Amino acid sequence: MNRRLTGVKQKKSRVKWVSLTVLMVAGISYLWWYWDSSRVESMESASGFHMKFRTTGDQIEVYQDQKWQPFFVKGVNLGASLPGHYPGELPITKEDYLRWFAMIDEMGANVIRVYTIHPPAFYEALVSYNRQKEGEPLYLMQGIWSPEEMLIEKKDAYLPEIREEFRHEIQDAVGAVYGDITLPEKQGKASGKYTANAGPYLIGWHTGTEWDPVMVQNTNKLHAKSASYQGAYFRTTEQSTAFEAWLAEMVDTVAKEESKQGWQHPMTFTNWVTTDPLSHPGEPLYQEDLVSVDPTHVKAASWEAGYFASYHVYPYYPDLFRHDTALQQVKNEAGEIDTYKAYLRQLKVYHKDLPILVTEFGVPASWGIAHLGNLGRDQGGHTEKEQGEINAALMKEIGEEGYAGGIVFAWQDEWFKKTWNTMRYELPEDRRSFWINVLTNESLFGILGMYPNKDGVLNIDGDRSDWDKLQPEEKQKLNLSLPGFEEIWMAHDEGYVYLMAQLDHSFDSQKEQLYFGVDTTPGGNRHAPELGGTKLDEGLETLIRLGKDDESEARIASNYDFHTRLYGKAYGMLPLKEEEQRDDSGVFKPWKLAVGLAMEPPDSKKYYPMEEVDAGKLLRGTSNSEDPNYNSLAAWQAKGKVVEMRVPWMLLGFTDPSSLTVMSYQGEGKTFKTVTTKGIRVLPWIVNREKLQTTSLPESPTPFRVTELPLYSWPTWEQVRYHERKKQSYSILQKAYREIKPSILQK
Repeated sequence: MNRRLTGVKQKKSRVKWVSLTVLMVAGISYLWWYWDSSRVESMESASGFHMKFRTTGDQIEVYQDQKWQPFFVKGVNLGASLPGHYPGELPITKEDYLRWFAMIDEMGANVIRVYTIHPPAFYEALVSYNRQKEGEPLYLMQGIWSPEEMLIEKKDAYLPEIREEFRHEIQDAVGAVYGDITLPEKQGKASGKYTANAGPYLIGWHTGTEWDPVMVQNTNKLHAKSASYQGAYFRTTEQSTAFEAWLAEMVDTVAKEESKQGWQHPMTFTNWVTTDPLSHPGEPLYQEDLVSVDPTHVKAASWEAGYFASYHVYPYYPDLFRHDTALQQVKNEAGEIDTYKAYLRQLKVYHKDLPILVTEFGVPASWGIAHLGNLGRDQGGHTEKEQGEINAALMKEIGEEGYAGGIVFAWQDEWFKKTWNTMRYELPEDRRSFWINVLTNESLFGILGMYPNKDGVLNIDGDRSDWDKLQPEEKQKLNLSLPGFEEIWMAHDEGYVYLMAQLDHSFDSQKEQLYFGVDTTPGGNRHAPELGGTKLDEGLETLIRLGKDDESEARIASNYDFHTRLYGKAYGMLPLKEEEQRDDSGVFKPWKLAVGLAMEPPDSKKYYPMEEVDAGKLLRGTSNSEDPNYNSLAAWQAKGKVVEMRVPWMLLGFTDPSSLTVMSYQGEGKTFKTVTTKGIRVLPWIVNREKLQTTSLPESPTPFRVTELPLYSWPTWEQVRYHERKKQSYSILQKAYREIKPSILQK
């Protein structure tokens, strides 16, 4: 009996000891995170708050070596997605973050900006990385996502459901940064237990998203009597509007939540050129200069860490960067009219003693273009080298004009992104992340490239040896018997269709042209001038011509051309020729992308015609990133008998290659229809320039049977294969970040 009781007591004692040990380990773990983060040098403010950063005049300052010193932000925006995923799926692991932080640090950046709450792994990785890092840590600018869709839809920021959702997001963000919250699972949101205290590595809070001008105007109109806010830490001036008062309230809410953690950090809210406080008489569209959201109308009342202005400023949007003569008065070091530099200067003058950060800037390294900019700083159409040079130049101007820093957009490519001039052609919409459409510029802003699986495996360089190394299941030989050709092979990945043709002679682009007709769906051109006298039994949707630099391109059958169907038939912005809309018109048109819609009163101040660019140009070069002559936009190369080519899926009519979906000839209006293809048929031929005739296609009264050509096909895919690689722009931006001498640090 006594022994039994003693045994029970011993068991209970062991249970208590185990429980106590678990609690101690958990407590030590929590204290370790907190203690380690708190080793960051900070000072205690007069009101008892810890401070690492503050604003003074037009500067951001950091407390370092027991004194306040100017701090210039050299940052990078970090997204939340990987290829094959959408941001709400939160696929990035702690190992990914740690690897990226090392690369970002090596690039010379000192700040990482995120737009919304990331999973616990992000904050754990940041604390872990900074713990082992020598010297200054990587700092965090935490964004707080506003209810953007509800704001745009309902056009009233004061609605209770919008305010409530935004307040909850603020509370969650502060809890996540300070490792003091457990977020339940919610579709499209980060969740889990947050224990890593990243607060001491914070540089500031970035509240909200880009504001829709119509929503701002409507909010001001509906709540004109609510144009003032006097909070515990932030207030508005007498000049404020209702929307600015609402913003002041949200920023004040962030301050209240952070004060509970015993810290203060500088505050800002998101803004962009569309809602800046400047007047732009040369902006064509009224809506782009409709209303202002003025950061100078919000003041820090008793927030010692201070407040700064933040703007997203790209050199190509809105169109005022090309059309506003008020911005055409400033020249850069090269003596060129530089409207970006002029805009930065005007904005800086307006904000006087308030620090300004350009929290988004940059250009994408994409085939596609969506807007044109001054000095060739377009939204797309750049090689990786050009991307780096432009981004470095923009960052230099930000520093020269006395800004507190710049944060380049973006760290990694994001395949799921969409762009206004290609989004209608990407169908089904929910499969965008399964392939990389290089015509969609928004997907390719990254400094860290996310490349489809055959990048670096099949190099476009005129050397067939990498084809010979491919596994049999990775390629397909087209059994063709046509004069001039010995072999033709095809392959594909998530970004391109690849083709290698070995001729029976060396290809000379000065003496001949090489054509590839592509058939994916019934319809198209069964005859064309380029075919000579040959007639086909099935039409071609795409015609690819390789020759001299100015003539190498992909063209599209005129009645299949979705650019003309959308902007000609549906919108009436392009002229239509009835004969070109017929089946088998015999016309192949240049593959165009819209870069500016026709603008006319009352939406614009005067008439502006539609603008478009040729997206089908195929550049000769090498896609081998190890080659000194590497060109990230290279489409083809020929050496001796071998011709290699890669073609973006969309140029071949694909709306989603992962499900073998192509654009249909059917469909009127603004909505397109698609069909499932069985694959791709390719008809190659050669044209001799001297004889002006094809050398590989028969001229016969009997149509050439395209339907009997080999079919290149592949299985659908639900998972993507990709790899990451630093773009050429990385080293260029690295050099700029290390060498930049901003005026703010020279005062």
